[in-house]
Amino acid sequence: MKSLFAEIESLMATEIWGRVVAVQGLLVEIAGPIHEMSVGARLAIDIGEGIPPVFAEVVGFRSGHALCMPFSGLEGVRMGCRAVISSRDSVVHPASGWLGRVVNAMGEPIDGRGPLPGGETARRLRTAPPPAADRARVGAPLDLGVRALNTFVTCCEGQRMGIFAGSGVGKSVLMSMLARNTDCDVAVIGLIGERGREVQEFIEDDLGEEGLARSVVVVATSDESVLMRRQAAYLAMTVAEHFRDEGKKVLCMMDSITRFAMAQREIGLSIGEPPTSKGYTPTVFTELPRLLERAGPGKVGSGSITGLFTVLVEGDNHNEPVADAVRGILDGHVVMERSIAERGRYPAINVLKSVSRTMPRCVPEPYLPILRKAKALMATFSDMEELIRLGAYRRGSDALVDEAIRRHEPMETFLTQGKGEATSLDDGYMMLANLLEMSPG
Repeated sequence: MKSLFAEIESLMATEIWGRVVAVQGLLVEIAGPIHEMSVGARLAIDIGEGIPPVFAEVVGFRSGHALCMPFSGLEGVRMGCRAVISSRDSVVHPASGWLGRVVNAMGEPIDGRGPLPGGETARRLRTAPPPAADRARVGAPLDLGVRALNTFVTCCEGQRMGIFAGSGVGKSVLMSMLARNTDCDVAVIGLIGERGREVQEFIEDDLGEEGLARSVVVVATSDESVLMRRQAAYLAMTVAEHFRDEGKKVLCMMDSITRFAMAQREIGLSIGEPPTSKGYTPTVFTELPRLLERAGPGKVGSGSITGLFTVLVEGDNHNEPVADAVRGILDGHVVMERSIAERGRYPAINVLKSVSRTMPRCVPEPYLPILRKAKALMATFSDMEELIRLGAYRRGSDALVDEAIRRHEPMETFLTQGKGEATSLDDGYMMLANLLEMSPG
């Protein structure tokens, strides 16, 4: 009942409306009482008796008109259609009953399992992160279940990591392994701009019943409007904040943050923002930190949000604008390379180029020499690889190179992990120690 009362209170007391005066591409111009419309306000455009309205959001103003973008297609919208203000802000009412459910960017169920229960508190989709001075520090090392990450790119509770990869390198499979194996209370998974056919595969094959039971999946497929794709990211983060404030250890994953940036670029270009690097508008680089900074530790005494965000690097260029901006915001990055995937090692993580900014202080002291030795051997083999494969290196010339050659195949086997496997933090360290024939301490 409290949820119902909150919904009633959010309704407009009087009906305020304007009219459609222009449609250009996906942009709708509304004339009328624009002083009653604010950026982010929702409008319902009436297109005919008995036909559902087209919902739109105010994204800007120009020449005395409100500029709106629709959440769906504009079929049926014509000059003079009424545009009724339905709400002045975008809010949702998440609750524990959302666990195990699949929702769209509007917070509506799409899994055919009936309506969602509403929580008591209305949460705005676009909020500020907790004040920096009030936030707790990152917590203990978090078991991700993936050997390569647990040992070489150790992530802490409340840390934010990026997974950088080109298309078809395996980041979605890695994400499914993390969703199933990470040690957390709740997983909130945002599938932003995903292929429609992959959604059910991810839910049924990758998450499974056990994984879905502790998860909320937010879906906006690639054919949906730019507003739906952008809002899916905001909704996923808002749901994660709800569970964080309940004291839960939350894993928030988004695939991918690049498609969020692309959606924001389309919105910015539509309202006349100047394109900058690779066509991205200035608001893209404003919205990225506003979204990503919401993940992380909450206030002291509350839970935390560990953020794992995939970044689709265009043309395998890890220095393209979005990748560069995201890398500067997050607390570490995991680099996946096509050349590693092409030789059949999955997950295709380049541990030498991947960085966790909480290391080495989050790694047990006895294992630090083992990690340093392993990285030194991998770096040595990488430097000498071309000479070794050409047969130009003569064994016995350098003891370190000889050891790097001897350990290379076992190391590749260690970094290879099947989709259904899981390895704990402690087991990963011990396996690496045994591989290098070193004892901790």
